[in-house]
Order: sequence, then structure tokens, then C-alpha cells
Amino acid sequence: MLRSLAAEVIRHERIVTTEAKASEAKRTVDKLITYGKKGTLHHRRLAIAKVPNKAVIRKVFDDLAERYAERTGGYTRVIKLGPRKGDAAPMALVELV
Repeated sequence: MLRSLAAEVIRHERIVTTEAKASEAKRTVDKLITYGKKGTLHHRRLAIAKVPNKAVIRKVFDDLAERYAERTGGYTRVIKLGPRKGDAAPMALVELV
């Protein structure tokens, strides 16, 4: 579940999910972008092990690594939205900064 959630955050750069899933996805996406900034073959293989979607990994290593080259961390932001209508689950927005 975390693999697909992290892939969707990277692909769309913004998703709405529950707060618990959002905090876990934030950790995974931040690690992937850090791997992308390092840019070695070893880090590319570590990233593929976390998210086995080559298009997403390509975006991380080519686009996002350049975008966040000067930033030392905190590549994602979690914004709390309030409860969901159906079951009152706490919702959050996860987006790339």
C-alpha cells in the first residue's frame, strides 16, 4: 500500500488520504527524493526496491532531484483537512513543496 501511495504522491505531486497514511507516505517520499539527490546506481536500486515503478523512479532522479538540489530536507508537506463525510476519518493533503 505504501509503495503505491508514494508512487501516486510523486506522480501527481498532491493527493488526499487519511492522516495515518499521509504521515507514512511522507517518510517514504522523502527517502526516495534523498536517494534521487545522491544519484548513484546503488541509490537508484534502493529506490526501485522501495517503489518498483520505473517511470516514478525516473521522475525522482531526473526532475525532483534537480528541483530539490539546494534543499536539505522536508520535501513534502502534510496539511490536515478535517473529517471525511462517510466515516469521520481524519483526512490530510500530502503534497510536494
